[in-house]
Amino acid sequence: MADPHRPDDLPSGIPDGVGPGMTLQHAVVVGAGVAGLVAARELLSAGITVTVVEAADRAGGQLRAEEVGGVTVDVGAESYATRGGAVDALVEELGLGDARRDPNPAGAWLRLPVPGGEGSAVPIPAGGILGIPANPFAEDVRRAIGWSGAWRAYLDRVMPVLAIGKVHNLGALVSRRMGARVRDRLVAPVTGGVYSAAPEDLDVVVAAPGLNSALTRNGSLSGAVAELRAQRKPGGAVHGLDGGMTTLVDALVDGIVAAGGEILVGRRATSLRGAADSAALLSEAVEQGSPVPEDVPVDGWLVGLDDGELLGADVVLLACAEAQTSALLADAGHPDAVPERTGPAARVDVVTLVLDSAALDAHPRGTGLLVSDGAPVGAKALTHSNAKWAWLDERLPEHRHVVRLSYGRQGDVDRPVAGDDQARTARALADASDLLGVRLDAGDLVDARWVAWWNTQPVAALGEAERRVAVRRAIEAVPGIEVAGAWIGGTGIASVVPDATAAAKRLRHVVYERYLERDAH
Repeated sequence: MADPHRPDDLPSGIPDGVGPGMTLQHAVVVGAGVAGLVAARELLSAGITVTVVEAADRAGGQLRAEEVGGVTVDVGAESYATRGGAVDALVEELGLGDARRDPNPAGAWLRLPVPGGEGSAVPIPAGGILGIPANPFAEDVRRAIGWSGAWRAYLDRVMPVLAIGKVHNLGALVSRRMGARVRDRLVAPVTGGVYSAAPEDLDVVVAAPGLNSALTRNGSLSGAVAELRAQRKPGGAVHGLDGGMTTLVDALVDGIVAAGGEILVGRRATSLRGAADSAALLSEAVEQGSPVPEDVPVDGWLVGLDDGELLGADVVLLACAEAQTSALLADAGHPDAVPERTGPAARVDVVTLVLDSAALDAHPRGTGLLVSDGAPVGAKALTHSNAKWAWLDERLPEHRHVVRLSYGRQGDVDRPVAGDDQARTARALADASDLLGVRLDAGDLVDARWVAWWNTQPVAALGEAERRVAVRRAIEAVPGIEVAGAWIGGTGIASVVPDATAAAKRLRHVVYERYLERDAH
């Protein structure tokens, strides 16, 4: 009788007994963010023993929760995109289907680049792609860009398509075809909120797949958007989880441990050497009394940790930040595998404010706001968290609210908001008051928490597609090594999950092929 747990892609030369419950080889996964955890789970499902190494004191990466004002809230990603269905499928496999939640359909607003007061914020227009409207004369679009902006955008309908299928610069495309108001008031807030980047920094081909060819077919940008919108499947664009996104992390960790995997937190991987070239490294570890692996195949790897321990591995999956990945590959003898970047990483600061204000009970700006270029606030976005997620609202006392503001864009290397935490929080409170259209002062503040996130160049940035192809090709030349994570797989959990799964499956095939080779001898 065939093994019901046998992976679908297991070669015929390997018996049914190989799979869950039978050890083939050992994999080390560096990084316990979503990419690393998903990859570890995939490797374990094939019967490969797995050790996950994480420098931080917890798993989860940018899925992180903290207690602020007596309530546990997400201070990193608080939802996931439903596109592709990979994350929804993972949620179901982990038994979290009943915890899945849809956000409040009221939607978010736009803060326009005008003085505060009546008309300074409007609901985000429906029916667009990256803020590009399908109909510039739609009422919700006109409220954002005005009649003059709508008429300018309409020129897109009569303008010839000059660069068929070859437009890359999103900002230049939108500005030329629809004008500055569409670019500044509709598109820039979305790209800033999603990618922490200006429209001019993004590649149309990556940020809006299919838009170029649809533009060629329809002869207008608005027509292209209408076509692509019509092709979208019904259903919400994002989902959340009751209790927050760390629910996903907890389920992944529990599953890995239950399957026999090991997760080492607070342990940073500092070196990576081919086993055949590691005699000196092993000797040094023995002299220092550090643990060393008993048996490492000649075609395997040694992963060195910051406490001196060496881990032997048949295969290694690097699911850590780009800088650490680059350093480890260089240590392994591949210094050019990840080309050096020309621009800095983006620092994004997120502050969570817990407020007591009856004026916010009406959710005056829906689920939050995106901020147009030129608006008189420092924040690039605000999320009224308990207005967006009913599960969170149910956990709060009357009149209490959770509001998140984010600061910083691509190229920001210093603190986006200067000063100590008290001064920064005062600035955030003033921005929240402006954005929400409600007077808020220090007396309304229950608690605040600042968290800084560092993001590499978004994969949708100009030139990144070619760079990613070059990295993939370089990694293919390193047997038994794979890479995963947002820096290579794409922005957001919906991109990271399938990319990490694919990377783990490629390593599975390496393991299977070596098994067959050794068995033949």
